Amino acid sequence: MAQDDCRHESASHAEIQQKIDQYGCFITVVPPDGHLPGFAYTTGLYQQFRHPEIICYGFSPGTAGSVLNDACGLIKNGQVLTPGRHYDEFLKNYPVQFIPVEHVFYRDHFGVTMDFYGNDAFPVLQMVWPDRQSFFPWDTEFDASVKFEQPLLDRNTDFRFFEERNVAVFTTSEVLEGAPILYVYHDEEGDWQFHSEAEPNMDHAKVVSLDSMVKKDPTLNELYDLTYGHSAWRATPDSPWERD
Repeated sequence: MAQDDCRHESASHAEIQQKIDQYGCFITVVPPDGHLPGFAYTTGLYQQFRHPEIICYGFSPGTAGSVLNDACGLIKNGQVLTPGRHYDEFLKNYPVQFIPVEHVFYRDHFGVTMDFYGNDAFPVLQMVWPDRQSFFPWDTEFDASVKFEQPLLDRNTDFRFFEERNVAVFTTSEVLEGAPILYVYHDEEGDWQFHSEAEPNMDHAKVVSLDSMVKKDPTLNELYDLTYGHSAWRATPDSPWERD
């Protein structure tokens, strides 16, 4: 079985390979940060078994390690985990399903695996759990209060924030009239601000939807994980984002 690695940074290539050879895969656990839920993912399933790697969201580190270990065990025994099927082997009293992960999410979620393979030419499946009534996130009856505990990595590639598209955010009339967004703030209270100046004239403040800001500047998607109380900035619209 695989062994948990609770460090966000990668172990050495040799250490990862040793665990893969011994257990079948290596597991990286990324803890929650107050804004985003924690997640865990495998490295080595594709190397050893030509099976997609697996990621899961919203579990405690112990549970994440357990379900990924169980998946590794099934795969070692020749089972292929398939999207669209219910699997009862992982959680007591609740089924799970698997969905394919879009490549646009790889950079932010599979750093250890990409470093290990040296590329992103490997498939990934996301293990998706239901709510307490066994409804899945794509069911209309799904409990909306746990929606953002496990983002679905097979969709919404144009909007990666962990908020609803219509959530209210703050900007200024200058931005709405065409000035570039150069400063972004994610307040301690969770409010987002998008400005063209470091000290904007708040007499010109406007309230708009988060989705409208992302449609205006899709590079804002790079800041979806900006933690509460932090900010980002850039010198020009073509410059990379920097963070505090």
